[in-house]
Order: sequence, then C-alpha cells, then structure tokens
Amino acid sequence: MVGRLHPEWKARRRLLRNREDLTDDQFATMRNTLLGEGKIGQTLLTAWIAKENLRTLLALARTGADRNQVGNARWRFLTWCADSDIPEVRQLATTVNRWWPEIAAFIHTGHSNAKSEGNNRVIKLIARNAFGFRNPANQRLRTRCVTTRRARGHLRTAQL
Repeated sequence: MVGRLHPEWKARRRLLRNREDLTDDQFATMRNTLLGEGKIGQTLLTAWIAKENLRTLLALARTGADRNQVGNARWRFLTWCADSDIPEVRQLATTVNRWWPEIAAFIHTGHSNAKSEGNNRVIKLIARNAFGFRNPANQRLRTRCVTTRRARGHLRTAQL
C-alpha cells in the first residue's frame, strides 16, 4: 500500500498513544474512529483503556499516593480487565495481580530492580559472546569489566 498505512500498523500506533499526549479532540476522534471500526475497534479501545488504567496505577509511584488511592486505581484496572472479553487483557490483569506485592513495593518506594536486571542482561549477553574462551577466569573478567559504570557509558555512546 503506497501512501497509506496498513490497518495493523495504524491500530498499533493508536495503542501506543498516551492519553496525556492527546488533546480532548484527538482523543474523541480516536475513540469515535475505533468505535466506528466495529468489533476490532472496540477490542482495541478496550485494550487501550486497560493500558491507560495500568499506566495510571504505576504513575502513582511519583505522587506519594496513599493506600486508598492505590487501592482504587488497582480496583479500576482489575475490574476493567475482568469485565472485558479479551483473553490478553484478562491475562494482563492476572499477571499484575500475581506480581502485586512487587508492584506495590515499587509504587510505595519508587524504587525498582531495573538496574540490576539490566546488568544481568548484559552479563548474560557477554557470557554468551565469550563462550569460546578456554579460561573461565578470562570469561569472568570480561563480564566484570563490561558491567562497570564507565564501560556501560562507553557502550551506550557507541550504540548511538
């Protein structure tokens, strides 16, 4: 299709738009367009609202919200997902519910283990690349060197 976006690409782009990035008119246009596309549009709108409810819940980490606010946002998210007839949205709610203690800790403290998870990913990647090393000490040294702060900064600028 020359000059026109594939319907799947347009749908994906709609799902990636955040509510705070849309004016009221843009939101109304998006909503009405999705509702006008029938069952698939309604499914996309339901998934988009679930995503926005989850984003609202996670954004409470920046506000210092109390337990009632967190509980209300969680209830809105879980209820919306449970009321949908979309298996993926229900699975998202199940996953969030299963991980709730960790998510609640993030919301209340504002801290996550993202840095350590990032280091673990780099370590696994480097270990995989260094698989042919005959000396395990050299493999460990290479992994340790790559995960230092200075090396990570160098890697980041090299990727740009």
